Amino acid sequence: MLNWNSLLSHKRLGIDETLHTSEDAARSQFQRDYDRIIFSSPFRRLQNKTQVFPLPGSVFVHNRLTHSLEVASVGRSLGNIIANGLAERHVNVPQSLLDGIGSIVSAACLAHDLGNPPFGHSGEKAISRYFSEIDTNNIRELLTASQFQDFINFEGNANAFRLLTHQFSGRRKGGFALTYATIGTLLKYPCTSSDIANNNSPYEKYGVFQTELATLQHVAQELGLQAITDSGTVFGRHPLVFLMEAADDICYQIVDLEDAHRLGILSSQQTKDLLFAFFDPKADAKALDELHVLLHDVSDENEQIVILRSRTINKLIDDCAAIFWEHYDDIMNCRFYSSLTKQLQGASKQALQDIQHIASNKIYNSREVVEIQVAGHRILSELLHEFITAALKNNSLYTEQLLRLLPTQLVYANADTYSHICSVVDYVAGMTDVYALEIYRKIKGISFSVIR
Repeated sequence: MLNWNSLLSHKRLGIDETLHTSEDAARSQFQRDYDRIIFSSPFRRLQNKTQVFPLPGSVFVHNRLTHSLEVASVGRSLGNIIANGLAERHVNVPQSLLDGIGSIVSAACLAHDLGNPPFGHSGEKAISRYFSEIDTNNIRELLTASQFQDFINFEGNANAFRLLTHQFSGRRKGGFALTYATIGTLLKYPCTSSDIANNNSPYEKYGVFQTELATLQHVAQELGLQAITDSGTVFGRHPLVFLMEAADDICYQIVDLEDAHRLGILSSQQTKDLLFAFFDPKADAKALDELHVLLHDVSDENEQIVILRSRTINKLIDDCAAIFWEHYDDIMNCRFYSSLTKQLQGASKQALQDIQHIASNKIYNSREVVEIQVAGHRILSELLHEFITAALKNNSLYTEQLLRLLPTQLVYANADTYSHICSVVDYVAGMTDVYALEIYRKIKGISFSVIR
């Protein structure tokens, strides 16, 4: 059984224990994690990365940054609820560690999308497609099967783990040097791409590239995460992962709906009906009465939907917390592999299924979304082709100049083929939508900077 004292470790990856055990009155170690992430360059770049809809014109919709902030808010609420429940259960854990759970979950939520490439989820598919279908450099023959799996099934979760823990050229050991508790809470899928390819994992995706396998094993040892296969590369989840995952699920399902309304894809009545459906007329009668009273004096339809969205998220937070406690023993013994939202019952379950159906048919296949996906595929494929070809065949002035565009932290002396390709993927995946388009245009000769 997992032990909360190990799970809530405030030791930091890559830093000697004597350097980080002291606390100050202003911030706990876990609050420092949150601050370290929010002040980082990769986090700032999220403001120019697509969530679902293209970056805003006259109507503001969510981007990766606003989504991450909202997920962090929901995650903190879930973390605080669970912390209070653990205190009531009188677990043998110092109160100072229990008090930090909200901050741990919030920090992990803040970082959960740092590894996502530009152009939304289609960016992940574009990178995978390049290696599996477009590649003209015969990369498959240059890599091991495990290494190649990382690229043909590119995973933003694994890229976030790499970004936060990898020692890039010239940077400090441990990457962001986060606490083990926060890193563990971020590890949504603690296994490698090979484990997925070989059906050696209970998870639907993977969360660690081959480059960070040793880091995964080290983090698992520090936190006391259990190996659940003989390979030693697949581990049980940190319990707080379920809270981070639930916060993400709640936000993107509900907020995508709000964005669709803002853009006129869904009518006000459609949106309100979908949100009201989360409340059972009998079981949630009191909550519904309060909602109707609150909405009675609000005539602005956008504000009505904001209120409904808020109350719906609050209900889902309570529902997911209850599901966590229902499956607590299995979670603590690494026998629970479902997300909390997949265990919803009654009105919430049906309402979420209805939203998913609407999203699939009207939102994710809307013209605006499809256009950005098509453009993203073309842009990312071309960027990968140009830079990977240059990295593997640096035999001309053009390729030499092209490689000079790579940030210094991605340039390694005496790097092997796998590392060269990782550097290019790091560069492309780290781009914002706007920067990817800008670089694409420049290397294609469509536009260039003019020095005045």
